[in-house]
Amino acid sequence: MSADGLARARHKMHDAGVPPTAVDAFARFYGLLESGETGIIAERDVTPLTRVPHLADLDVDEEAGRRALAVTAVLKLNGGLGTSMGMDRAKSLLRVRGERTFLDLIAEQVLVARATTGARLPLVLMDSFRTRDDTLAALAAYPDLRIDGLPLDFVQNREPKLRADDLTPVEWPADPDLEWCPPGHGDLYTALYASGTLTALLDAGFRYATVSNSDNLGAAPDARIAGWFAGTGAPFAAEVARRTPADRKGGHLVVRAADGRIVLRETAQTRPEDADAAADIATHPYFNTNNLWLDLRALAAELERSGGVLDLPLIPNDKTVDPTDPTSTPVVQIESAMGAAIEVFDGAVVLEVDRSRFLPVKTTNDLLVLRSDVYRLTDDQRLVATADAPYVDLDPAHFKTIGAFDQRLPTAPSLVDATSLRVRGDWTFGRGVAVVGDAVLADPGTPSTVPDGARVGPTGIA
Repeated sequence: MSADGLARARHKMHDAGVPPTAVDAFARFYGLLESGETGIIAERDVTPLTRVPHLADLDVDEEAGRRALAVTAVLKLNGGLGTSMGMDRAKSLLRVRGERTFLDLIAEQVLVARATTGARLPLVLMDSFRTRDDTLAALAAYPDLRIDGLPLDFVQNREPKLRADDLTPVEWPADPDLEWCPPGHGDLYTALYASGTLTALLDAGFRYATVSNSDNLGAAPDARIAGWFAGTGAPFAAEVARRTPADRKGGHLVVRAADGRIVLRETAQTRPEDADAAADIATHPYFNTNNLWLDLRALAAELERSGGVLDLPLIPNDKTVDPTDPTSTPVVQIESAMGAAIEVFDGAVVLEVDRSRFLPVKTTNDLLVLRSDVYRLTDDQRLVATADAPYVDLDPAHFKTIGAFDQRLPTAPSLVDATSLRVRGDWTFGRGVAVVGDAVLADPGTPSTVPDGARVGPTGIA
């Protein structure tokens, strides 16, 4: 390893204007990485998380919920570019219902919640240096969102990618932007602190924050959860949901045997020999929805104590400097998970919610289901399932990027009577198509069309 790797990284971050607190957080993780820390959480060191209260069983006083929501801010993680779908701007600007985007529906959810509860509910986004300009331009359509004294966003920090061979900052003259990466959504806490946003929220009278991903339209402001969280007196809460076979590889919550603390174990923190045990949804039944509730006073106290650097676990991520070129220089990206802060706070709690509060979109397969009649839009701008969501598997050669997807699926087919849809080959869907049962479209070998009004089932086009 290079003796001056950290010094060079510090210098690069300083020159780029990265806040000193973020540099300190990076330096902590760098030290862990250099010492051989992997962030691995072995199965032998944990026990299953059980006996979690369920939202449906809570008895929350309506007035207590209103009081708690009145001092709650809505924070959304908005740094994702949707690169897995071929995007180069904020994923929240994807169309979801007609011409309305994730960001439109988030803004409308907040505005409706304000009107119905009387809460101020500021919306504050954590943008990245790549998503900020487009996002703020789109939010200009909602001038009523802004609350005096509070920003609409703050910017996630950035850090240098490190050469895998010597942990020095990588150099990539062909595209210097690729020399940088975000620190993972665990940077939320440092960025809130370093940007002054946390202080601004507290000064404006806000006690709590509800945090979620901008691609999860299920995580709308909820007075019952706000009232429950305030009533617990806990500094931190995580919403969890029951794992299904589709969630076998996701991050899940476990209990550390050494001290009884709840911890988040991501897939990248699981030993290969523990993979089967970690994926056993009967043993480890709860996954992390990444919907969190924070006591802002408790967070501020911990950040003041630690100089803005929470003691989060390291997640090293092996990549290449150009993610589209597997032959480019191997690098390590230092990351951390927002939900991992559950182990930092004494008295942190969890709450089970149903899947209606977890509607993530990671691929065009997910997007198709969300655009379809499987979901309806309620008066408070939430998406509610009208049927069980089918399993969708579109041919990645023709549907992976959003441009190719929109070209071949200009309107979503009906999926309300489908249990699955598997498409292979270059198919373009007409209007009014209905998918039923376990539907399959085999590869015809040439570009083909599903006619307007057709039915697609187990034997193809009916």
